[in-house]
Amino acid sequence: MSIRRAQDERIEGTPDGLNAVTEISDVPDAPTIGTPTVTSATVVSVPFTAAATGGAPTSYSIVSNPSIAITTQAGTSSPLTATGTYVNGTAYTFTIAGVNSTATGPASSSSTPVTPLSTITVDYLVVAGGGGGGAGSQSFALGGGGGGAGGLRSTVTATGGGGTLETALELTPSTNYSVTIGAGGAGSNSVNSTGGLGTNSSFSDVSSTRGGGGGSRSNASGVAGGSGGGAFCTGGSAGAGTANQGYAGGGVASGTNSGNGGGGAGGAGGGAGGNSGAGGGAGVSTSITGSSVTYAGGGGGSGRDSGGGGGSGGGGNGGATFGAGDPTPGNGSSGTPNTGGGGGACANAATAAGVGGNGGSGVVILRYPDTKTITIGAGLTGTESAASGGYKRATITAGTGNVSWS
Repeated sequence: MSIRRAQDERIEGTPDGLNAVTEISDVPDAPTIGTPTVTSATVVSVPFTAAATGGAPTSYSIVSNPSIAITTQAGTSSPLTATGTYVNGTAYTFTIAGVNSTATGPASSSSTPVTPLSTITVDYLVVAGGGGGGAGSQSFALGGGGGGAGGLRSTVTATGGGGTLETALELTPSTNYSVTIGAGGAGSNSVNSTGGLGTNSSFSDVSSTRGGGGGSRSNASGVAGGSGGGAFCTGGSAGAGTANQGYAGGGVASGTNSGNGGGGAGGAGGGAGGNSGAGGGAGVSTSITGSSVTYAGGGGGSGRDSGGGGGSGGGGNGGATFGAGDPTPGNGSSGTPNTGGGGGACANAATAAGVGGNGGSGVVILRYPDTKTITIGAGLTGTESAASGGYKRATITAGTGNVSWS
């Protein structure tokens, strides 16, 4: 019921100067509601036009259908924000009413329906760039350590370092999330330096650690990383891996003319023996793409007589010189791009210097419901797959930038 107040108003020409009575409403009249806009999973923006008649509102109330508890932004300016715990995928309409000290006025008509943004469940594989292989002796045909693979983190099938699978992310549509693809580390071409570290890869707040470099003669220890670099011969220690991402490189063994393998996401680097380089640690197989693919294998160590093989999942092979008198250096091979594999190490002949293999670059693969479409922003190189098995997948192979979903 409207509450009204009487106001006397003298009207000229009335008998005996009688007063006429008019009624002026103190209750706000119904505003005109506009078209709501969803701004997040918990916020809807509701525009309106205030009524030209009735009492002046000091605030507005908003009611939703279906009904939920709503916190309304204070004030009387349009639009108002209606914050609440909306049910994902449910359409809502809204009415709005003016409020003042007298009463709450009549509600507007119902708005057109809107569906608050539901979160998107996104699985991920984030692999960092692998480390570079080390160099052997320039005075003797001695091997170097293989580079460690980049760290591997995943929510599908298996993760690195023997860790527990991680939890998929719940993300909001129309929101930017950062992605960086790590580069592989450079292989060493000097006994005075270890193989170069890879670069971290990341998606949103998930970061995988760069692979460690392999040891060289004068810097014999492998470098710690997502997976650690292998040590040079018997003169150094293995590079450590990172928990739940990768394993350590190979350490001190019996070989005196050879290098140890770099660690992989699925296993430690091998220990060298005799004049033969040791193999890199195995990578990890995951089916995030819809089929099983192996990533993040360690680089093989190099030996005087033979090089160790790279670990499954893109690890580069170690080189060999086949004897101190052979003038041809045995260069290590590089890790495979977009696997995060470690680089193979090199062994150097007495008269020439070899070059350790570079680490392979990293990769980020994202899996999400096939009802959604990703936007891969400027600065990134990537593709979105066709829908398959209820999912789409985005494979991002280079760069730094943002992704979002609609």
